[in-house]
Amino acid sequence: METFLLIFLLIPYLVLRYYLTDHDTPAEKERKRLAEGIELFNNGEYTKAHDYFNQKIKEYRKSAIAYAYRGQCNLKEQNIYSALYDFAEALSFDNTLSEVHLQKGMAHYQLSEYETAFLSFDKAVWFSRGEEPQALRWRALARLKLHQLSQAEKDLSKAVELGDENAAYVLSQPPFRRKVIL
Repeated sequence: METFLLIFLLIPYLVLRYYLTDHDTPAEKERKRLAEGIELFNNGEYTKAHDYFNQKIKEYRKSAIAYAYRGQCNLKEQNIYSALYDFAEALSFDNTLSEVHLQKGMAHYQLSEYETAFLSFDKAVWFSRGEEPQALRWRALARLKLHQLSQAEKDLSKAVELGDENAAYVLSQPPFRRKVIL
């Protein structure tokens, strides 16, 4: 009888606790807090967004999202080394942000550092669980520069399956020359 009563009281408590608990990840909470700067970035106002994230980094020293967006602003303004610094800082606070690994890889790719770019793209694919076609396409482009043609073709094919038209275009060019139907 006591066990039944205990279970009868415990189950509603657990259900209420589950529904009343905040389920947002720390990165999602940061995105909400930095929504104004993210909006500036999405509208193409990179200088204003850079200043905004610069200020927020002074307020929140360990904000991975603020560093990531400031790095993206730097990348858009062709400040590649500053972008790499910001991406490294962002990843030091949250190593699971696949979009930061992708952006870091793109910066290394622009600097013709293909092996380092490949490693960043590989992490982006890993943390996105292989469901981000842009990460797969960029990893394939790095593989092409590293003369890993068969693996590059697999990555591009997977990106095409996920709906990436740019990957389909790359597959239709040498060295592949495949007709790809989306």
